[in-house]
Amino acid sequence: MFLRRSTVGREPLAVTMSGVRMGERALQIGVDDPVIVGALAAKTGLTGQATIVVTDQASAERARAGAADSGALVDLQIAPIETLPFDDGSYDVLVIHSVSGLLASAGAEARQRVFRECRRVLRPGGRTIVLESGTPTGLRALLGARKRDAQYEAAGGTVAALERAGFKAVRTLGDREGYRFIEGLKA
Repeated sequence: MFLRRSTVGREPLAVTMSGVRMGERALQIGVDDPVIVGALAAKTGLTGQATIVVTDQASAERARAGAADSGALVDLQIAPIETLPFDDGSYDVLVIHSVSGLLASAGAEARQRVFRECRRVLRPGGRTIVLESGTPTGLRALLGARKRDAQYEAAGGTVAALERAGFKAVRTLGDREGYRFIEGLKA
């Protein structure tokens, strides 16, 4: 299910809230909505670097379509997200697409490996943004929202998981139009 309808101006809300800027080295993990993946990749421009990591061929096709539609040049890799194939400090910003539960559905140990890998590939001062399912609005509120992992939420959810992985200044940036945006910095 795609959430591409959320926009601020002409840009998808997720792009605005992520703060990805031209010239940055941006890594995206997973794909929920190919339009958002493509828009984030295009945001880095020709002076930056856009990399997308997915775990399977079907997700790769969706990410490839989103990048093509936006005109973005991307390095797309199929790899396990617990062992990212990049050098330490390779990226300025990392976006994890977890609206469909990529993180919440993983076990606590696997989730911590993912967050440790995210921290490893970020430069000092780099940031991780997690896009996850937020408070439902519109028809989603009437028809029923995605189910959340109650045990994961009770343990502090993504905020607590990022803090356990060593991220600093972890905070929820917002919960708008069905998205929750969580940011953590690598000190």
